[in-house]
Parts: sequence; C-alpha cells; structure tokens
Amino acid sequence: MLYPSVDSLKSKIDSKYQLVSLASKRARQMQEEGGLRLDSYQSEKYVGKALEEVAAGALVKEVQDEGTIYEDEI
Repeated sequence: MLYPSVDSLKSKIDSKYQLVSLASKRARQMQEEGGLRLDSYQSEKYVGKALEEVAAGALVKEVQDEGTIYEDEI
C-alpha cells in the first residue's frame, strides 16, 4: 500500500488494530450502502477508499459509551 502511508494514518488513529477495524467496517458499509465521503479517490478498492477517508479526516473513530451494546455482543 503506497497511499495513504501508514505513518500518516497512525497520526489519525491510535493503534493499527483500531485502524484495521475502522477501515474494514467502513469498506463494508461502502460496499453495501454506497455513500462516498470524498470527491475523488486514488484507490479503486473499498478498503483503500476507507483508508483515504481516514487520512483526509473524513472518517474518525467514534468514542464508545460504556453502556452501548452492539448487536454482535448479544
């Protein structure tokens, strides 16, 4: 992966695990629902597009509330 660089992504997201999780969830959302957040992308693949959104600041990690229960945790 040449763009965006891992160093630029690490300045936006704390850990590689959070970055992978965020990008994969966004890629799945783009694939199923569409809804692009940037005007243009260099990547043709959804994961690459999600990483470009992170680098541009259009995609940020949400702060999880302690009381939030997600569907996959039930």
